[in-house]
Amino acid sequence: MTELPSLTSVGSLGLQVNSGPQSSPEEVPTACSRPRHSLGILHASYSVSHQVGPWWDFTSCRQQWDRQILKDVSLYIESGQILCILGSSGSGKTTLLDAMSGRLQRMGTFLGEVFMNGRLLHKDQFQDCFSYVQQSDTLLSNLTVRETLHYAALLAVRRCSPGFLQKKVDAVMVELSLSHVADRLIGNYNLGGISNGERRRVSIAAQLLQDPKVMLFDEPTTGLDCMTANQIVVLLAELARRNHIVIITIHQPRSELFQLFDKIAILSCGELVFCGTPVEMLDFFNGCNYPCPEHSNPFDFYMDLTSVDTQSKEREMETYKRVQMIESAYKESAIYHKTLENIERAKHLKTLSTVPFKTKDSPGALSKLGVLLRTLGLYPEVARFGYFSAALLAPHLIGEFLSLVLLGMVQNPNVVNSMVALLSVAGIFVGSGLIRNTEEMSLPFKILSYFTFQKYCSEILIVNEFYGQNFICGSSNGSVTTNPMCAFTQGIQFIERTCPGATSRFTTNFLILYAFIPVLVILGIVVFKVRDHLISR
Repeated sequence: MTELPSLTSVGSLGLQVNSGPQSSPEEVPTACSRPRHSLGILHASYSVSHQVGPWWDFTSCRQQWDRQILKDVSLYIESGQILCILGSSGSGKTTLLDAMSGRLQRMGTFLGEVFMNGRLLHKDQFQDCFSYVQQSDTLLSNLTVRETLHYAALLAVRRCSPGFLQKKVDAVMVELSLSHVADRLIGNYNLGGISNGERRRVSIAAQLLQDPKVMLFDEPTTGLDCMTANQIVVLLAELARRNHIVIITIHQPRSELFQLFDKIAILSCGELVFCGTPVEMLDFFNGCNYPCPEHSNPFDFYMDLTSVDTQSKEREMETYKRVQMIESAYKESAIYHKTLENIERAKHLKTLSTVPFKTKDSPGALSKLGVLLRTLGLYPEVARFGYFSAALLAPHLIGEFLSLVLLGMVQNPNVVNSMVALLSVAGIFVGSGLIRNTEEMSLPFKILSYFTFQKYCSEILIVNEFYGQNFICGSSNGSVTTNPMCAFTQGIQFIERTCPGATSRFTTNFLILYAFIPVLVILGIVVFKVRDHLISR
């Protein structure tokens, strides 16, 4: 049996921090326990370079401005633990997460090593090893929670039955307390939907479907109220206890969360000022003659202590010297040397598991393309996707050639761009039926619509996506006509209401749409010939 951690109070706040023995990589997991994993970052540094002057100034082009974003950062964490990374804006928190997960931009220079279970990770292994939840949620507002997770599972796992996927999605929703909103739309700020906290849990659930062992979160509490932010952090702490490695960056956490973190790291100007357990943090700063005052939030106090104040030059120099002193004291402390020893010891241990990759049996490119088409609401057929792509390609080409024709008459590119934009918007209003059905327009606008390529493109897209579709509206207990969103039960009804007879003109619309291209090419040649003739005279 593992000894339960003892509890120590911080001042008179009543905060309880974990002061029990930390697991070391020397421990060998028993037969009935799950395999433990370890993550080590050794001497990570990252810098970016920018040219001083414009590219055409050869003298200044040779001069470069270098900026060090990360400076010799070393961390060590094991499964079952949650690491909190603190730091003011611009301290390098997100860059450190990107360095761990191999997401750094190529323009910079990264030095250092990332070890998983004592094994050095290569560039092609980062993406399959880490799950990364970004600060902003990238979810489709027109899908329900269940649909979102179902499509995420289809993109992550293959060669399994639909029943298995459904059980996996249901299990994740239960784990993250999303079952009560399973059939509600994700929504957005304009259309409503689920709350911000529930939306953040959906993002976490989408990553859990891939069975990751290392999960990284970039400020998961941003934009949430205090209560919801606490719930998210508690949820992440519970995930860590289930044999995960959880690393989060957080901005201004509440004092109640101090007891939830197994390790706390503080970054300042890209340098690691401290990394250790909450108890080690209190002892370390006490040893530096900076004890946390009573009735104070330790997070706020230590953040202010390790931040550089740039309000004045004198204050900046004073606070920077203090940060450098604390950073030097940490590099000389036993806590830092213990971190380096754990990383080196993990390299030579044979009891640790291999690199814990996520679900490796992911679908192929064609399968993912089919899932994405269904996710976006497009008709999931290869031929329909071909028609869709061809219908969108033609307007791009027409816009380019229309710009060339106008450039032959107007020499100012800015004026030409404005003219093309105005003509495109006018064509959408008149020809696409977006504002009003073409058949219901007055005769002059109806005639004018036949000269807009938007009319033919929109009819192609409407027929392509709605032909053969059937919609389920309402329920068995209510009438369909009482629901304003259920005006149509079949796609053909919508087609005939929006653009009557478009199904019989599908091929003709394609021919007319692509006929705009040679017409504009010929017109452009004529315009430039006439311009050259006028200039020569």
